[in-house]
Amino acid sequence: MSWLEEFWADILSEEPDRITAVWLTLDSESQQSIYVHLQRMATEDGWMESQQRAAKAALDALDSADEMD
Repeated sequence: MSWLEEFWADILSEEPDRITAVWLTLDSESQQSIYVHLQRMATEDGWMESQQRAAKAALDALDSADEMD
């Protein structure tokens, strides 16, 4: 499995600890891009229900981690 596949597996794992751990490996520009992509995944048509659910879980985990800072 490539780094990119592992990254997305972690981000979309629906496991807050995995999500935040991999998130912290990114620079701020990459974080912004990924966050916007997750928002699109969570809200736009064309994504499978499981992908939308995983994107929402990732956004929730990232928002919760941000509130703790």
